[in-house]
Amino acid sequence: MKRLHRLTSLLIKFQTKKSLKVKDLSEHYNVSTRTIYRDIKALEDAGVPIGYEPGEDYFLLEGYQLPPIHFTLEESHAVVTAKAIMAQNSDVSLVNNFNKVVDKVKAVLKSSHKEATFEIESRIAPSVYKQQFSSDTLLDIQKSITAFNVLHLDYESASGVRTSRKVRPLAVYFTQDHWILVAYCLLREENREFRLDRIKNLTPTSEFFPPNHFQLEDYFKKYS
Repeated sequence: MKRLHRLTSLLIKFQTKKSLKVKDLSEHYNVSTRTIYRDIKALEDAGVPIGYEPGEDYFLLEGYQLPPIHFTLEESHAVVTAKAIMAQNSDVSLVNNFNKVVDKVKAVLKSSHKEATFEIESRIAPSVYKQQFSSDTLLDIQKSITAFNVLHLDYESASGVRTSRKVRPLAVYFTQDHWILVAYCLLREENREFRLDRIKNLTPTSEFFPPNHFQLEDYFKKYS
């Protein structure tokens, strides 16, 4: 990778990650750590405000924004291809918001790339099998996870029993055509899983819970 391309890629990584380690960047770009240090210094010399924490963690200081991003033709094709795949997802809130992302990507394409992207999009179709949307709450749940906001659920079990409960949302994952919410149930006082298609009503409450560092990987290891 040429240095200019690496610097651009590095700047985007800084914008999308909370912090970056020099060792990880060295392995990712297949260059020496000394080269990464020089690249970081070059970005600083260009006016990019980069902070440092012990442990070789570098990060962008609050308030810095990248200039407008330009997409390559291959990247725009990848986005519209993902749109066709996303059309089969079972949560309507996710599909609708992803379509808005695609529209924003198209809006910033240069004319030649835009024409080619529209052409390739017309030649990609989702599966003939149309996924029936089973939920419309995924994005509301995701917002509550990051805001540490307690949720009130009206939930129907597999046997048809309905209960109302408050939960602390921890994570979501997708399996067998359905999204699953992992949450600490205040009624049962333990972590429980809830299929989003069985949530009959979901309401964010005005209650908040302490921030946590829940990791799905550790959760799966514990219960696998």
